[in-house]
This record gives sequence, C-alpha cells and structure tokens, in this order.
Amino acid sequence: MNNAFVGELFNLNTQQNGPLSGLKFAVKDLIDVAGFVTGGGNPTWTETHPVATHHAPCVMCLLEEGANCIGKTITDELAYSLEGRNHFFGTPLNPNWPHAMSGGSSSGSASAVAQRIVDFALGTDTGGSVRVPAAFCGIWGIRPTHGSIPLEGVLPFASCFDTVGWFAYDVDTFLKVGDILLPEDQSRVNLHSLPILGVAEAFDALQQQTGLAAIFKDYAEKLEMQNIQSVFPIALEEALACYQYLQDASIKENLGKWISQNSPEFGPSMQRNFERVMLNDGQNKVFYQLKQQNFAKHIDALLEKNILILPTTPMPLLHLNIDETVLSQFYQNALTINAIAGLAGVPQVNIPIANTHQYPIALSIIGPRYSDRALIKLAKHLFSSANLSLASSP
Repeated sequence: MNNAFVGELFNLNTQQNGPLSGLKFAVKDLIDVAGFVTGGGNPTWTETHPVATHHAPCVMCLLEEGANCIGKTITDELAYSLEGRNHFFGTPLNPNWPHAMSGGSSSGSASAVAQRIVDFALGTDTGGSVRVPAAFCGIWGIRPTHGSIPLEGVLPFASCFDTVGWFAYDVDTFLKVGDILLPEDQSRVNLHSLPILGVAEAFDALQQQTGLAAIFKDYAEKLEMQNIQSVFPIALEEALACYQYLQDASIKENLGKWISQNSPEFGPSMQRNFERVMLNDGQNKVFYQLKQQNFAKHIDALLEKNILILPTTPMPLLHLNIDETVLSQFYQNALTINAIAGLAGVPQVNIPIANTHQYPIALSIIGPRYSDRALIKLAKHLFSSANLSLASSP
C-alpha cells in the first residue's frame, strides 16, 4: 500500500485568513483531531479508544492561523519503529526512491509532504521519528527542544523523549509553521557567531559504506563545517543503553497497563518490541537518569560554543527488502546518533541537501535548547549561502 493516509481525506478549516492561509496540512495518527479516533497505527488501540472530542493544541493553533487540515496519516504502530512499515496499514510511498522505505514512525506525514499532497505535516519524534523520514524522503524536518510544543492530545509513547515536530517541502513553509508552533527562543546564544563542528561518531557510522563519508563531509564543508571531533562523553554503547532503557521504562509506564488489559494484536516485529518493554522493571531508572543528566550537561556545554552538524541517518536509505542483519546495524547506529538530541533534549533540524538519483543526502544541525527558531533560520541561511537546492525528483 502506497497511500500515506488513514481513512478518507477531509477538509477542516476554522479560519479563512491568517499567515498559514491557503496551506494544506496532515496530522500523524498519534495526534488528536476532533471527530476522529486517534488510532496509533494499531487496530486494537483504535477499538479501545473513543473519538477525540478536541483538537490537540498543536493542531488547533495551526487551524486558527488559516491552515487547512485534510487528513490523518499512517504511523508505525504506536510510534515504535524507524522504518515506515505498518503490518496493518502498509508502507507509505517514498516518491523519489520507491524501492526504499519512507522512514518512521511519522511515515505517512513524510510521504504526504514528499508527494506534494500537503504543504506541511505534523509528526512526532522520540528516537528519530521525524528526523529519519525527513532524511529518507528528502524534505525539511525538525525535532524541537523537548517540552517546547505541548504534548496534550498526543498519544504518549516515551514521554521523557516525546516531541511534536513537522515536515515541509520548502524551507519558507517550514519557517512559517515554526513561527506558529514554537515559543519565542529563550537561548541568548548568537548561533551565527558559533563555529560548526562535525560529529565524528555520525560520520564514522557511514564509513562502512564505500565513499559515503567523504561525500557527506564534502557537503558538510559547503555548510561551513570547520572541524570534526568526537562529541560523546561516554562510550557509544553506554549512550545507546541509557536511551533504550529510559525509553522502554517510559513506554511501559504509558502503555503497559493497556497492553496487560487488552492483549493487543501487534505485527511480528512490533510484538517483539513490546515484549521487551514489558520486561523492563524500572529498577535501574535512577541510574540511567543520572547518566542522562551528565550527558545533557556535556552537550549543553558543547552547544554554548558550537553548532553540531552530522549526517541525519547512518544509511541514506533503507531498501524495502533490506537484510535483517543490516537493518539491525542501522537501528544500533541511528538510535545512538539520535540520542545526542534525545538525551540532551535539544533541537535538531534536518536539511535536505540534495536529492540524487541514487539516494538523498541529508545533514542535520543541532543547537542549544530553546534556540529552535534561530536554528531553523540558520539552517536556511547555510542552505541558501551554499547555493544548494533540491534537485528535481529522480
């Protein structure tokens, strides 16, 4: 199935005039739209939850500024995947690279934007669920500062890392949406005055694929990268273990009771994920929370003096028929690199550098917490000053 949407399209508009007037958007089916059940990509969840009576605040504010909501989009089951494959609803199309996945879990939202069905779309990002599909589909995307956009009306997954983000095909629309959704920046750091530092761990993850690291480094230098160095204060394995433990503990807090009471039907790979979640007893939560705090302090100090730049994903694309061993390695690398912004709670913007015939080239920049608006403007500046533009669709 290539459709990006759950159910039929509709036309929801509460304000004719506003800065977003004339723009169409879609909403990931993890976010409430009044009159529809928020299905979470899982039939059992849909069957055991009522129709939403109110729009989530992030939806309502977009409608009030003139945007037109036209549909709910497919999500990987309960947001627990980076692939974009849903056992029940199918795999949304990656229009530029139809042999590959769109990325998840905000798969339908990214697909709808990449297909130009909508101007922008809402997604959620916990461990990369906006950043990965933005990179795979060759579009703009953001994981904002944790807590900057209210999560009211959003199906809770791992609350300690959950964020609401969005996608857009062009940067000016991306900026307009940010002006509506984001609070005013609290960071006093002048981002344009900071050097741009490459994340060695992220570039190293590309080394196993011949020639890719050099290609991505070349583009990063066009975006004013001055140096590359290691940024992790602990071993990569420790960072991944910390992220995964805290994520699973939070998922169990949010969804464990529902799973126990309803014995939901999951797709095969998702079944394994939630079986592991239910085994998390939370006994090491304080230990890993302390690790997270120390990690965040290190990243905060680094971002007082640098903007970080990195390949958004450790592989440019995931083939629809990808080998399970390769997929497992992708997850290990992707979740580790994504943990920089996740554990620190800082914003990360995906920049769609180039859409080649073979694959997209996507780089991200990471900035200080609550510098989201300035970070988007910096991303636009770097993109424009490097004279980069999206290639025509392959």
